[in-house]
Amino acid sequence: MSRAGVICEFNPFHNGHKFLLEKIKQEYADEIVCIMSGNFVQRGDIAITDKYVRTEAALEYGADVVVELPAPYALSSAQTFAAGGVRIASELNCDRLFFGAENSLKDLTEVAELLENKQVNDAIRKEMKSGQYYPKALSSALGTEYAAIVCQPNNILALEYIKACRKYGILPVAVPRKSVNHDEDVIRDGIASASKIRELIQNGESYRMLTPMKITHPSLIQNIEPAILYRLKTISADELSAIADVSEGLENRIIEAAKRYNSMIEIYDAVKTKRYTMARIRRIVLNAFLGVTAALQNTPVPYLRILGMKSGTEGMFKPASLPLVVKTKADYDKLDKTAKAIFDVDLRAAEAMNLSSGQCLNEFTKGIIKR
Repeated sequence: MSRAGVICEFNPFHNGHKFLLEKIKQEYADEIVCIMSGNFVQRGDIAITDKYVRTEAALEYGADVVVELPAPYALSSAQTFAAGGVRIASELNCDRLFFGAENSLKDLTEVAELLENKQVNDAIRKEMKSGQYYPKALSSALGTEYAAIVCQPNNILALEYIKACRKYGILPVAVPRKSVNHDEDVIRDGIASASKIRELIQNGESYRMLTPMKITHPSLIQNIEPAILYRLKTISADELSAIADVSEGLENRIIEAAKRYNSMIEIYDAVKTKRYTMARIRRIVLNAFLGVTAALQNTPVPYLRILGMKSGTEGMFKPASLPLVVKTKADYDKLDKTAKAIFDVDLRAAEAMNLSSGQCLNEFTKGIIKR
């Protein structure tokens, strides 16, 4: 029996995602495990709606099990995001990992192999020392032939998926995007990018033809901006220097900007340099808000938090060596200190989602979604 893994955010779950899961089921796999970011996502933002609503949509349209990618890994670089997701896929015995990409698996595999070359990595480090941020350094180090590949947004993650799949013996499968490119501001064949749909939701415009989801409690980062600003204005330099992805005195730039400005956009603009992408800065700020230290983020995923499952899929968890979190309170109490510290980040993320969406969901009483 073939089991596919899909690392996802479903922010929101839309017709393109529905097409992908249907295609996997029809042509490749008997079962699908979705490893999904929880209440915060990799671009450095809060999800448009809570993880339970997104889990329900995934289960209804093809997923057999939905497992949470904890916030410390969801709010991380492509390398850490991919490593965390693929580790979970391996724990649940997935033999293939499916992901969207702009190029063929052959092209991506060639680049992934180059990224394991010492000379290429030395060239990347040299570029970054000169002040370039990672995507630009990567493009420069690989040369003109491969620059177009690494400049594509989905391909950066795809390369990290391929590298992580090698470690765990999982077959990577690159799937071309259908109809609409990443972040493209168009609607084509009933499909729009997740960013376009979020824009429609935020503006109060019609979006229902683009997603099977009905989002009754949308969540926007602006709704928790005062709380984030308070954290930035009161955090110490020592605390901030321990936060994931903070280096080279960046903590001082953030603290200085937080003293001068009263909006996140102004702070982001003040902190941004040629070396730091805006997404990286947004992630750092949210990691500071949630208390995600570098030590936590560098810890391998220590448990499997099951968000939802279809009836009869209980046997899928048997090969897992990591502890399962199904009956949340009881299973949380059994976790070790480090695992609890990571789970505690998701508890804080859940409260941030409640503040942003106007709900009062309790992580310990909500329970998993069953279909």
